[in-house]
Amino acid sequence: MIETQGLTKRFRKILALDGVSLTCRDGEVFGLLGPNGAGKTTLLRLIASVLEPTAGIALVDGLNARKESGRVRARVGLLVESAGLYDRFSPREHLCFYGRLHGLDGDRLRRRVDVVLEMLEMTDFADRRAGGFSAGMSRRVVLGQALIHDPPNVILDEPTAGLDVMSTRNVRSLVARFREEGRCVLISTHLMDEAQRLCDRVAIIHKGRLQALGAPAELVAQTGAANLEEAFVHIVGEERLRVDLWEQQREPRWYQFWRRSGRKRPRRRRDA
Repeated sequence: MIETQGLTKRFRKILALDGVSLTCRDGEVFGLLGPNGAGKTTLLRLIASVLEPTAGIALVDGLNARKESGRVRARVGLLVESAGLYDRFSPREHLCFYGRLHGLDGDRLRRRVDVVLEMLEMTDFADRRAGGFSAGMSRRVVLGQALIHDPPNVILDEPTAGLDVMSTRNVRSLVARFREEGRCVLISTHLMDEAQRLCDRVAIIHKGRLQALGAPAELVAQTGAANLEEAFVHIVGEERLRVDLWEQQREPRWYQFWRRSGRKRPRRRRDA
């Protein structure tokens, strides 16, 4: 089970997460919904003890993620959106490497690698180098790394991002399987149809704050909307979402800064 109590994270002047409290139970798929920059990924990383909170508590199976990070990481499988692979490693080698990081070795490690390869349908390319893999193949390897130690709590950040139709169906089937196995599954997504199809309950987050929490059908009924997407827009506010999009589009990049300031782009100094 995953629980947060008043979880807050500040990056200097930016308040990324503001007092979020929620509970994700065992045997439940819990979805985090929100636009880009809402604080979803920050919340997931706080729970997985990748980041330390400014205030509040994150608990995983009763363990404090800040004070008992090692024990928490042993009970969490974290899939991050931006994870990559080593081009010269095969899927089997990736899984072995991550398994050793979690203390697996010998026959126990080999058996677990075989289970994950079969579970994620990677046996056909288990010993091929990862360089040149498709997005779907790479995503399966990264997911396997998160599952190699058989964690009871699974955290998935945008699990179907960039995947084709068949790869997306496979991931969704796997999430349903995790629920049946009694695992606690926490998913971050901005795909409303995916959340409505997979999640038992969802939390809507905007600007780091919890806006609503409940079953998708409950939120749809409360807002009088036709579906979860319309309920989401009603709860957050269409005008606020438009402002968010406008702010993201005008957010300065480093090359825009150098162009506006009239300064030359810095170059790497070469040794004589």
